[in-house]
Amino acid sequence: MKMVTTMMMVTMTLSMIIMMMATAMSKKNIEDREKSSPFECGFDPMGSARLPFSLRFFLIAIMFLVFDVEIALLLPMTVVMTSSNMMSWATISTLFIIILIIGLYHEWNQGSLEWAE
Repeated sequence: MKMVTTMMMVTMTLSMIIMMMATAMSKKNIEDREKSSPFECGFDPMGSARLPFSLRFFLIAIMFLVFDVEIALLLPMTVVMTSSNMMSWATISTLFIIILIIGLYHEWNQGSLEWAE
C-alpha cells in the first residue's frame, strides 16, 4: 500500500513539474499591434471588433437550444413506454407536452417568434 501511495505522489509531482515547465516555455512576451488587432484579410480594421451582439439573435438561439433539448427528452419516451406503467407514462408524457405547449404559447404571445418587425 505504501508503494502505491509513493508512486502516486511521484506521478503527481512529475505531472505538476511538466505542466509548470510547459507554461513557462509557452509564454510569448512580444506584444505587437498587428498581432493584437483583429484580422481582416490583411487590411487595416474597418471598425471595432467588439460590435454589440443582437439580442434578437441571442433569444432565437436560446429558444432553439431549449426546444432541441426538449426533443431529446421526448424521443426516449417511446422506448420507455414498453417497460413502464402505461398510466404513469401517459400522465408524465401529457404533463411534459402541456408544459412545452404553454412555453411555446408564452414565446408566441411575447412576440419572440416574429422574424420581421
